[in-house]
Amino acid sequence: MRMRKEILFFFSVLFAVAFLLPSCATASFSKYKGVGRIKQYDFYSEQVPDSFDGFRIAFATDFHYESRFTAKRLPGVVRALHATDADVLLLGGDYRGRNGGNVDELFAALRQVHTRYGTYAVMGNHERGEADTLVRRAMAHTGVRLLEHEVDTLWKGNEYILVCGIRNPFDLKRNGVSPTLALSPDDFVVMLVHTPDYVEDVDVSNTDLALAGHTHGGQVSLFRRWTPAHFSKYGNRFLTGLRYSSRGIPVIISNGLGTSRKDVRLFTPSEVVLIVLHKKKSE
Repeated sequence: MRMRKEILFFFSVLFAVAFLLPSCATASFSKYKGVGRIKQYDFYSEQVPDSFDGFRIAFATDFHYESRFTAKRLPGVVRALHATDADVLLLGGDYRGRNGGNVDELFAALRQVHTRYGTYAVMGNHERGEADTLVRRAMAHTGVRLLEHEVDTLWKGNEYILVCGIRNPFDLKRNGVSPTLALSPDDFVVMLVHTPDYVEDVDVSNTDLALAGHTHGGQVSLFRRWTPAHFSKYGNRFLTGLRYSSRGIPVIISNGLGTSRKDVRLFTPSEVVLIVLHKKKSE
């Protein structure tokens, strides 16, 4: 009984700290206001074409504009994305906050990020009703390419990689067949999907790397293992970072930029993700 009381006291203190010290969202002392960090992953694969060795992918997701992520933080995000020196920008969904937000402002800011291959996006679970309409309009006005169960090709000379976007990954009755099944296993395929659960729920064969958000890293988390919030039906298995599905598909899960449910973060810094592709030499 005493042990149980001590555990309850510990978590009571933890949550008090979480709500009283919201600056923990950016505890990494990032120089980009509103972005806790730029998290880099170096991804090696024999499938990466020679000319794409060193190719840089910026990934930003879960803006929830405006939640904790407000207008005053837009310049910091733009600066962080510029700092990635990316070849392409990918957006992972959930653009509007639960209490509303001017997504025209959000996408006007993101339009300032210029990459050689432009910007691609998928929708999140918050893109419903009016939010869906507003986001689609803002994307159309700012040149963002929305991929909904579609694949596009990024060329360098006579070599290419493929970017695949998944439409509403929570509706498996309509969208439970991955468009990657029609692709060649010899191609290098990056899948953009809002939730990492899709990579586990669905056969996404021919995917070399999946990028997802939705989990927010738990928003409040201990050692990237425990969190009171459950954004995935698989618990903390796909909480944050580089994980693998049961079929061995790698998926990088971002903490995202905004907040959901409660505007608080603790030990889960908001982030922009940078993936650098590397050609792995066959042994």
